[in-house]
Amino acid sequence: MQSAAASVEDYLAELPDDRRDAISAVREVILANLPAGLVETMNWGMIVYEIPLSVVPDTYNGQPLAFAGLASQKNYMSVYLMAIYGSDELRISFEEDYRATGKRLDMGKSCVRFRTLDDLPLDVIGRAVKACSMEQYIEAYNHTMSLRKNKSTRAAKK
Repeated sequence: MQSAAASVEDYLAELPDDRRDAISAVREVILANLPAGLVETMNWGMIVYEIPLSVVPDTYNGQPLAFAGLASQKNYMSVYLMAIYGSDELRISFEEDYRATGKRLDMGKSCVRFRTLDDLPLDVIGRAVKACSMEQYIEAYNHTMSLRKNKSTRAAKK
């Protein structure tokens, strides 16, 4: 469920009380652990923590690079952790830390789904957000884009 809210405050205000409380708690953890240089905004119909275009203007889609996100979906809530999607080391560490809590991990590539705040180990989320600096994330993004460019160039030469 994407929201048309123009601000984080508007987004939170449109949520039911239980969802607002859960999303707000996760938001506090993200903000407390957010690497320097990232900004909180509304994008893609959810709360997003991104690298401004003033820092990385040349992105694959013309949008700021998303680092993390937070959303209330129809049947669950989600926290998106793009840094762990792009790093096997960070993903494996996150999955191990999460499972060590005894809580059930319901995860896509970067999306961790949860139905209640009790389903989510906030300390593990905080460590995952803090684990990758903005500079490391940009470096990984640039590396990935150069690999794609090289692959496209090789394919075009064939």
